[in-house]
Amino acid sequence: MACSKIFSGDLPELTNDIIQYLEKDFSTLYSCILINRLWCRLAIPLLWENPFLKEYPENQHFIEIYLSKLNEDVKTKLYEYGVNNNLISSNTLLFNYPSFIKYLNIDNILNSIRMWVDTVVGKNQEELVNLIYRSLLEMFIENEVNLYSFEVELPIHTNVGYFDNSIDLILQNPNLTYNISNLTFRIFNYNTQNMIKLLKILYSNCNSISSIVLGYDIDYYRSLIGKCLIQIIISQHNLRKITFEYNITLRNPFLSLKNSNCSNTLNIIIFYYIDFEDIISILQEVFDQLNVLESIHIFYCSSLNSDFVKQILKVNKPFKLRSLFMDEILHFESIQLLLLKFSDCLENFGFGYTMFNEYDEPKQQLFELITKYCKKIRYFESGIPDDNNIYLFIENNQHNINYLTIEADFNSYTDCKELSSNVLQKLGQVLPYKLEYLCLILSFNTSDLEIFLERSQNTFIEKLLISNDDEMSGKYEHLLFCIKKYIMKKERVKYLAINNHKDIVRNELFTLKDEVNEFKLHNIIVQQYSNLYISAYEIMNK
Repeated sequence: MACSKIFSGDLPELTNDIIQYLEKDFSTLYSCILINRLWCRLAIPLLWENPFLKEYPENQHFIEIYLSKLNEDVKTKLYEYGVNNNLISSNTLLFNYPSFIKYLNIDNILNSIRMWVDTVVGKNQEELVNLIYRSLLEMFIENEVNLYSFEVELPIHTNVGYFDNSIDLILQNPNLTYNISNLTFRIFNYNTQNMIKLLKILYSNCNSISSIVLGYDIDYYRSLIGKCLIQIIISQHNLRKITFEYNITLRNPFLSLKNSNCSNTLNIIIFYYIDFEDIISILQEVFDQLNVLESIHIFYCSSLNSDFVKQILKVNKPFKLRSLFMDEILHFESIQLLLLKFSDCLENFGFGYTMFNEYDEPKQQLFELITKYCKKIRYFESGIPDDNNIYLFIENNQHNINYLTIEADFNSYTDCKELSSNVLQKLGQVLPYKLEYLCLILSFNTSDLEIFLERSQNTFIEKLLISNDDEMSGKYEHLLFCIKKYIMKKERVKYLAINNHKDIVRNELFTLKDEVNEFKLHNIIVQQYSNLYISAYEIMNK
């Protein structure tokens, strides 16, 4: 009875709670809009709050819906650039879709627009890309959107020009970012005073940011940008998570945490490819001023040495080390002390695939340590999977492990094919009954993959990624036969991605549309490998 009332709309509050729970489940949300008007009205805003997702680059139809909302003068310009008027007709739309956007990622927007333009008009249409980008920004501003997340990502030079040409819209309309909760600032080799102006607006107008990601590598304006970022940090009243990335000059931003408003709010600190050398001397000093710090996460950072560990162990305030990923072992005894102290709370652990021969003995010792003491590992990256302790570790963590990446370095390891064969023959026997994520980056024969699939057929995998570096000429049909036999027909996965670096014609299963549709009939969604791939770092930041 209660269920029928929910679907009929008699319990709107409860129905809304159910819909909100499905926020990231897009296929289910699409089904929800077909139930009735209430479900449609509740589901549509969630489907349109973040349409520029990089995970779904093939779905660019939403851009045409946006463009159909533009005024006739802009549409005329689009027609002059070669856009078919049938694509952006003025049909009456049921919803004001632009008003629903909550996530604005500059890089994702520009990449989506460029992909759409390349598809419907042609490549190298820079003026058209710039026109659409500026027009969409104007549309969002006119609709007075209430952004939740603002991400300034400019990893490639081509996007810098588009951003510069339209940054005046953001600078002249500070209300666009007034209520943001998440801020990402990730730029490289971008030397402009416009960025300084933008950061000044952010620290003058935004004081309710709960999550900040800082990653930049800039020459000319480094000190000015650093000062602005410090102002952003100390002006926040509800900062709960901060991430330091790449080559950021860490000392002053990190030191600002000590005397800022966030000393009573900051729960999580993430370090990603950071050199700790600059902050070792102030590590304890800052950590002891963070009254509610709950956890820290370390991903492939430099200077993870005995001095760093000593400072961490001396911190008086209680906190947990939840993630530890390393691509070098500078001092085994120190890392041993670190693992022993945080063994009961460590959840994510891994070695980089660059950790090669010189680390064999300490790496084996660390495996033995985590196998014995760390019983809560959820995400594991093996690095070069040449240690049999890996399989014992996976077997002993079957009740907890949920994300697993096994990667071999093709350039450094001379016996990569033999190593991959060994992995596939052993791994299938130790997998748990259910995995959220399994990524295999190896160089294998189809026969070895078949052994793995047969031995792991009792495991359900939400997201399965297989990347092969072996020459597949003449073997692709056999590979597909195995995948269909052990995965498709038994519906053992929900999302699947397969690629091959050496098969230029069929390097992605995603490109074979007939195959994709066949998998879809068995409730398996085939995606591009790069879009399905997810690292532990991405999981932490989401």
